[in-house]
Amino acid sequence: MLEPPTRTAMSTDANSVDAPRMPAPAPEPACPLCGGARFVRVTADPQDPRFGHPVPCRCAAIEDPEERRERLLRYSRLGPLRRMTFERLNRAGRSDEPSEQGHYAEAVAIAERYAEHPEGWLILTGAHGRGKTHLAAAIANHAIDEGRPALFLTVADLLDMLRAGYDEDAEDDYERVLEQVRSAPLLILDDLDGYSETAWAREKFLQIISHRFNALLPTVFTGVHPPDESEARLASRLTDPGVTQQIELGAEVGPRFFAVGAMGRDQLGRFALDQFDPSGRGLRGESRRNLEGAFRLAKHWAAEPDGWLVFLGANGCGKTHLAAGIAAERLAAGDAVAFANVPDLLDELRATFAPGSTERFDHRFRRLLDAPVLILDDLGAQQTSAWAEEKLYQILNHRHLQRTPTIVTTNCELKAMEPRIASRLADLQTSTVYQITAPDYRTGAPA
Repeated sequence: MLEPPTRTAMSTDANSVDAPRMPAPAPEPACPLCGGARFVRVTADPQDPRFGHPVPCRCAAIEDPEERRERLLRYSRLGPLRRMTFERLNRAGRSDEPSEQGHYAEAVAIAERYAEHPEGWLILTGAHGRGKTHLAAAIANHAIDEGRPALFLTVADLLDMLRAGYDEDAEDDYERVLEQVRSAPLLILDDLDGYSETAWAREKFLQIISHRFNALLPTVFTGVHPPDESEARLASRLTDPGVTQQIELGAEVGPRFFAVGAMGRDQLGRFALDQFDPSGRGLRGESRRNLEGAFRLAKHWAAEPDGWLVFLGANGCGKTHLAAGIAAERLAAGDAVAFANVPDLLDELRATFAPGSTERFDHRFRRLLDAPVLILDDLGAQQTSAWAEEKLYQILNHRHLQRTPTIVTTNCELKAMEPRIASRLADLQTSTVYQITAPDYRTGAPA
C-alpha cells in the first residue's frame, strides 16, 4: 500500500494549527446492522447485479422525519452550502450573453432531472465562477429534502479525511472513511482538479472512483478541466458514454487581473518596464551592469514567458518594479495574471476560514494554482508557521510540476528558505535565478 505522505494536496488543512478543523457530526448510537450509516449493501458478491447498491437499513424506517432530515444534513457535510438550492439559483447564469444564458438554463434543467432520478455520473466542468458548485450542492440539497442521503465533499477534504484516518487518535479511522465514501448512495465530489498532487492521492482517489464506477453508484463531479484531460485511468472512467454525462458551463468570466495586496490594476501603470531606469540613481560599474542585466532579463521574459523567474535582492533594489512591469506586459498580450504580495496573500487565505467569509478557501487557492502567470512578491516576508509554509509549498509545487510561468521576488537567500520551496526555486530545469546587487533603487547612493 502506498503510504500517505506529508500533506501536499490543496486543502483546508484540518490538522494544522492555523486552520480550523471541520467539525465532526455529533456521535449517535450505532445500529448493529448499518453502524449508523442508515443504509446497507445488499451483497458482497461482485458477480451479483446488486453488488455495491445500498438500500435503507431497517433502523431508517422507524425514524422521525425531522430527525431524519437533521441526520441527513449532518451526514451530507454540506455546512453553509445548505443554502445553495435550485430555488435560489439564477437560472440565467452570470453572463449577459443570451446564448450563454440559454445554455446555463439548459444545464440547470439537466441537473434538476438528475436530482430527481440520480443514475450514473454527472460531470460539471467550466471555469471558476460559472456555478458548478451551486448546481452540485443543489443536487445534494434536493436529495436531503426528499429524505435521501447525499454526501458532499471537496476532493481535497476527502483526501485530508483519509490521511487523518491513519492517526491513532483519529475520530474516524481510514477504513471507515473509505467505506463511507465508496458506498455513499449519492456522492458529490467538488473540485476534481485537486486530486492529483501526489502518487498516494491519485491511487486512493482512483480506488474510490473505480469502485463507484463498477457498481454504477450515482456520483457528481465538478472541475475546471474537461474529463479527458485527467490522468488516463481516471479519464477512461469519466468519459465512458455508458455511465457519464457532462455539462460544460463555459470559460472564465471576470477580470483577467487578480491582485492580493496593494498592487492593483491601476498601480501597474506606474511600474511599466519602459519607466524602469536601469541606471538607478547614477549607478556606475558593476552595480549598474547588474541592474541592467536584471532589466534585460525582465524584458526578455515579459516577451517570451518560459518557466520561472526569481529575483533576489535587498529591499528597494527594483524587484517589485520589474515584476509589476512584466505583469503589465503579459496583460497587454492577453494573458490572465495574478499578482500577490505573499504576507497579504496568507492573511487573505486565513480569512476565508472566518465565520461569514464570502469566499471559499479552495476557490481562491485554486485561482493561484491555475493562473496563467503568477507573481509572488516578497516571498520570505511572511510570518512563518507550518500552515503558511505548507500552503506556499503547495502553490509552488503544483506550478513547478506544470512548469507554469511564475515570478518570485524575495530578499531572502534561498538557503534560508524552507528546503522544499528552495529546491524548486533553484531548479535549473525550471527557474532562472538572478541576484540583484544594486543598492536601494529609490534612495541608494551611486555605486
